[in-house]
Amino acid sequence: MKYQTLKVIDKLRKDCWLLVAVLTLCSSTVLASCGNGNSLKEQDSVAAIADEVWVFSQTHPDGFTLDIRSMTEPTEGVAVSYAETQNSYSRNQLDKVVRHALKHDGYVGGWFNAENGQYYFDSTKLFPETSLKEAVQFGKENGQHSVFILSSYTDVPLDGKVAEIVARGTLLIGTTGDYRPLSFCESDGTYWGFGIEVAQEMANVLGVEMALVKTSWPTLTADVLAEPQTFDFAIGGITITDARRETMVMSEGYLGNGKTILCRASESDRYKSLADIDKAEVVVMVNPGGLNEKFAKENLTHATIVIHEKNEEIPALIAEGKADVMITEITEAPYYVQADARLAAPLLNNPFTRGEIGVLMQKGQDDLLELVNNTIRKMKADGTLRRMCEKYGLVYAY
Repeated sequence: MKYQTLKVIDKLRKDCWLLVAVLTLCSSTVLASCGNGNSLKEQDSVAAIADEVWVFSQTHPDGFTLDIRSMTEPTEGVAVSYAETQNSYSRNQLDKVVRHALKHDGYVGGWFNAENGQYYFDSTKLFPETSLKEAVQFGKENGQHSVFILSSYTDVPLDGKVAEIVARGTLLIGTTGDYRPLSFCESDGTYWGFGIEVAQEMANVLGVEMALVKTSWPTLTADVLAEPQTFDFAIGGITITDARRETMVMSEGYLGNGKTILCRASESDRYKSLADIDKAEVVVMVNPGGLNEKFAKENLTHATIVIHEKNEEIPALIAEGKADVMITEITEAPYYVQADARLAAPLLNNPFTRGEIGVLMQKGQDDLLELVNNTIRKMKADGTLRRMCEKYGLVYAY
């Protein structure tokens, strides 16, 4: 009986181990099946997204940055590619890029290489536009040649002038500080003006501080061309001219301009044309070294021309009768007319010349020029320049 009992117990033990083995095998099979199912599902999802990105790329030959989680294009930020997905091109390698993007930041960038006819893709990290320094550092760590600012459509090389400014942490701006309301320096050293605000916008795009460096109209060209550089570019009432472009570079215009006059309000009817000014009894006052002096000497052969060192002092001298006419610009004249009832600008709506004011810099800074131009375009497009013109009482010409 005891033997039979032990035999039954032994049989039950063997049956239990067999049952456990079967259950384990079944569980493993089920888990394996589930795992393969998940894997296949993930592959299908990646492939589907990659198909969408590929179709999107075919209608965007100029390149793109795409949030593949929502299939939308972000309009702001600094896009930088990951090293792991470099040299991924064509539809065949897009799955790898999408898979990486889904595990990281969710952005894919693309660009068409016209030299070999291939469309290249990268998993992309998107930095806030206030974090250009961090983006540049990430780009260097990932072996990139440039980073891309989405809002201004600006490609920033990592070995150029912009990267140098970002590493420095300060944008150095040359300005005369004597040209209300574009650039003026108060007695306490505080600067204000339309051009100063434009420069601040450039610094904001770069994510750096702005430092203002004093220059003057007589020394402007020498200061821009100085080596080593004393500032990155000059701003504030600088008219775009072919002569300046011969030795330096000028940005696109950010403000319309033209030569006009200031005179005493009591004599505003006296001056209706340039011929009315070009008379022996008329005393014309200008500041030295700039285009105002050049214009006066080229166009006023009969009037008496007086050079006064400080541009900002001339309007008051005209009002006091120390001279009759100031050669100035349509950007400057309205400010003084509003500030001093003794003054008038009778030819404001009919300037002698028409031109634009821009940013002046050394040649060979193509990346900085691109950033400046793209920022100016953005300020025109989003209404920033128009609002600034209204603030300073200037004519918006775009």
